[in-house]
Amino acid sequence: MTSYATSTARADMSELRRLRGLLPPELQSWVMVEGATAVNPPLITSEEIGKDEVEIQVDLVRWDQLALDQRNLLFWHEVARIQNDTIPRDGWEMAALAIGLGGAVGELWVQDALLLLLALGLSGVAGYRLYQKNNGEKRLREAIEADEKAIALATRFGYTLPNAYKSLGSALKTLIEQTPKKRQRSRYESRLQALKRSASKAKARAKASKEGQFDAQSESLYS
Repeated sequence: MTSYATSTARADMSELRRLRGLLPPELQSWVMVEGATAVNPPLITSEEIGKDEVEIQVDLVRWDQLALDQRNLLFWHEVARIQNDTIPRDGWEMAALAIGLGGAVGELWVQDALLLLLALGLSGVAGYRLYQKNNGEKRLREAIEADEKAIALATRFGYTLPNAYKSLGSALKTLIEQTPKKRQRSRYESRLQALKRSASKAKARAKASKEGQFDAQSESLYS
């Protein structure tokens, strides 16, 4: 008799294979999809694991609680982040900041003005880069852009535009309900509002296009 642990492991492997199949062909050779192994990991995240290699990590326990369409759109959101080149990378900033600050303290001691300025300059550049990386508005803007691209990816894989918007909106609503941290929940809420605005614009464009086609057909009938 198959044990619960064995059947769960098989289901997890099956889901990872399914997600790999949702990668666009141009990403399949260098983007990996694996189950998260960290303690209390994010639901889904990406990180650079080597030169020209990225790994998408999924918390399969929480992932399994979502509907299939919700999973697909959240996965494509992560794929879009990779395509937009907005995933975190192993940066030099923290090391440079530490070196710069340490150097500045040392140069104060020996009173070398040129080296002190160089150390302070290094600290300033590193600090600014860290600020840019962790800027909340920038991260939200990148997430909204990834949502837009996720919708496009969904249509590429056979979703209709209304169903793509509906599935991603449903996923964001679920994340809002499940997220206790106010800041993270607020970010999901902002993404949902932006998605609703985008869906309204897409609906208006589709309606205008349909009306335009009807007018063109009418003209051809009576010309």
